[in-house]
Amino acid sequence: MSRIGRLPVAVPSGVQVDVKGSDVHVKGPKGELKRTFSSLIEIALENGQVVVTRRSDKAAERALHGTTRAVIANMVHGVSSGFEIVLEVDGVGYRAELQGKDLALFVGYSHPVKFPPPAGISFEVDLKTRQIKVLGYDREVVGQTAAEIRRVRPPEPYHGKGIRYAGERIRRKAGKAGKGAK
Repeated sequence: MSRIGRLPVAVPSGVQVDVKGSDVHVKGPKGELKRTFSSLIEIALENGQVVVTRRSDKAAERALHGTTRAVIANMVHGVSSGFEIVLEVDGVGYRAELQGKDLALFVGYSHPVKFPPPAGISFEVDLKTRQIKVLGYDREVVGQTAAEIRRVRPPEPYHGKGIRYAGERIRRKAGKAGKGAK
């Protein structure tokens, strides 16, 4: 049995979970999420907890068991506390700023790159530490948005300039050796 799949998902106060067959609707203070899961997996609401079970030990059902439970746990966590990914802007003259709700990236191009937030996403920019925070209640959308921002100017291996995740290590390469003694 899946170690993650057999754990029940606790529903905190202020969060409503509605399960109808394979449809799960989660509503909380940060927002609401709806998702349809595979009919091979059974989802039930018991004693204020969401329980995910599978009918048999077939490979397809085993693969979906833990994943379904993890996605439901992320939905519950997202609508109750939300998710955050921090990006760092590194490079001489590189910066990010908010223009209204849009994120403007000044990362070495001849023009600023404007990035409008998708639905349910907001940005916070700290000019002093040059950090961008991507905030939202849907983990999938928060991660995808952060990846698209990073893709504007990924960190390069020679100087390390670019946009990277907080804590991400960039493998550095040696530059030219230069003229040495013969």
